[in-house]
Amino acid sequence: MKTITPHLSHPKYRPDIDGLRAIAILSVLTYHAFPLWLPGGFIGVDIFFVISGFLISTIIFENLEQGRFNFKEFYFRRIRRIFPALILVLFTTYAIGWFALFADEYKQLGNHIAAGAGFISNFILWNEVGYFDNSAETKPLLHLWSLGIEEQFYLIWPLLAWIIWKSKFNLLPITLLIFTGSLLLNINLTTQDPTSAFYLPQSRFWELLGGSLLAWITIHKNSICSVIEIKIDKLLGLVIYKQPSAADGKTLADILSFTGIALLAYGFYEIHKDLNFPGKWAMIPVIGAVLLISSGTDAWVNRTLLSNRILVWFGLISFPLYLWHWPLLSLARIIESEIPSITIRLSIIAISIILAWLTYQWVEKPIRFGKNHKSTIIALILSMTIMGYIGYNTYSRNGLTFRMAEKINPLNNFASSYRESCEQFTKIPFEDDWCNKGTSLEHTINTVMIGDSFANAYTPMLTAYSKNTHYKLSYIQFARGQCPALLDYGPEYCREMTNKVFEYIKSSPNIKTVILANAWPDYYNGKVGFHSLVTYEESAQSFKSSFEKTLNAYRSIGKKLVVMLSPPLGSNPKSCITREIQISDKKTCSLSTEAARSNDGNYRDYMLPLLNSLAIQAFDPFKYFCNDTECKITDHEKIFSIDGKHLSVFGSEYLESKGKNDLDAIFK
Repeated sequence: MKTITPHLSHPKYRPDIDGLRAIAILSVLTYHAFPLWLPGGFIGVDIFFVISGFLISTIIFENLEQGRFNFKEFYFRRIRRIFPALILVLFTTYAIGWFALFADEYKQLGNHIAAGAGFISNFILWNEVGYFDNSAETKPLLHLWSLGIEEQFYLIWPLLAWIIWKSKFNLLPITLLIFTGSLLLNINLTTQDPTSAFYLPQSRFWELLGGSLLAWITIHKNSICSVIEIKIDKLLGLVIYKQPSAADGKTLADILSFTGIALLAYGFYEIHKDLNFPGKWAMIPVIGAVLLISSGTDAWVNRTLLSNRILVWFGLISFPLYLWHWPLLSLARIIESEIPSITIRLSIIAISIILAWLTYQWVEKPIRFGKNHKSTIIALILSMTIMGYIGYNTYSRNGLTFRMAEKINPLNNFASSYRESCEQFTKIPFEDDWCNKGTSLEHTINTVMIGDSFANAYTPMLTAYSKNTHYKLSYIQFARGQCPALLDYGPEYCREMTNKVFEYIKSSPNIKTVILANAWPDYYNGKVGFHSLVTYEESAQSFKSSFEKTLNAYRSIGKKLVVMLSPPLGSNPKSCITREIQISDKKTCSLSTEAARSNDGNYRDYMLPLLNSLAIQAFDPFKYFCNDTECKITDHEKIFSIDGKHLSVFGSEYLESKGKNDLDAIFK
């Protein structure tokens, strides 16, 4: 006779938890759309973590104790809960991006779609910039980092809890031990490596495990807490009321719920992005959510506020609303090339709510609560796999440059097209070769330009100059991103390249001039640190030491040195472009000289006196682009910068035409 496996039992539905979900999603929505209105709104994600940990652990613990836990059913339910809305949002975001995004943007979106489909977005974003950085606003799938952490918890925690249970250990002390370890790791990482503290699952699991601890206590409440709860409730009744109230637990529940909602309110307005978050600050929303859930459905806040019909409705659509709102806000930010107007943001919030409700009604409910067919699960897994492949394929093919959006992009003309291998005649092999052979090899090389990606961006200028002066200049160039070609500076692969290039120049008597070109403000101001524990001050000092050592080293081998200063930084070249999808016609295609000088961070005050004292020439692009009030960033619809930092080919060639006299003085 066939054994029938019983279905997993689920906790009784609590409308107040949906109300708490509503507070979480509405706070996140407000923060993303209007961050100044609710500076701590991002802690709504931490509330979600506690709710997820509580509900999932309740299912796991109850079914383990009843001997009916089934991994296959557990994960099938997770797939039916999460996959449908996520697939729809990934597909829609990809479709909008097809028409609106340039290749570099679409490539990144493809990478994030693949990561979202594989529930590893937090790891991908960990290697990119932080959640609160400005560039985060232009990542339409940034918000999937939290979904990645939840899914990683769902993969690890059920198996671990099952092993603990089967080993006949008590789940409470081990859960508490793991919770404590994760919390301490988070607090430590927040001060040492904030990006890791924010994105890594091991430093975030404590928030979900806070819900897990509450789940265990709730299940065993009658056996371990009833007597204590009644005594505390009776004592509180004597303190608060004139006449002693019945010791039924309601007074304690009300105090817990009021304390919980007060903690959340405090967190929404007092926590902000400039604090060391998560760390100890994350304990505020976690404790607040735990107190609200633990107070139960009879507490005044829970039954009156959280169980309100409007909040419950928002709680029911909270998952699709979380998925929809950020891609729409982010895409609007990309298309507008600035923060969209209040009207646009309000409209996007309204559209997100409508889409969330439609998704809940017509996608989530039919699949989640419909018949449990294996074909549905297979179709969902297959669809998610295809979506992940589409994203990866877009990433691997560099953003599909054949699309119309890329064909109208004037920024795709960058000096990287000049990159070629020089190993055939320099005999200097190194990985990820960023070398430009410059002018024809028929001419004897007399100049080498070295540096980071800024040096690469200057190659069209030198190429144009060499052609216009009948090869008075014959050069090659070595450059690699964030490798400033300074001796004893940067990671090992940078130092290796720098040393090889130095030896090549030293052994080449025909090379008379060495040009150093880098993103000087980044290194001088400590914005580029090569070790996670190095402070800005230490990084800046390390740069100064290496810079001076490099200058003296090249002077000691008899080479003429020229330092290319940085072009004006901080423009927004994409604001000069009309995309096929255009929300408004507003343009902010400008850069003030004051802003450009501010972005330099005073590195000239350090470098120019030093260069003058050593009789080293400096070529300053700044004066060719900027007057006293404004920096020029376009010329006859041609844009000078690809990203507000690196010059485009147009910008580099424009610099050659305007700076020819200074170049003549350098190469005379």
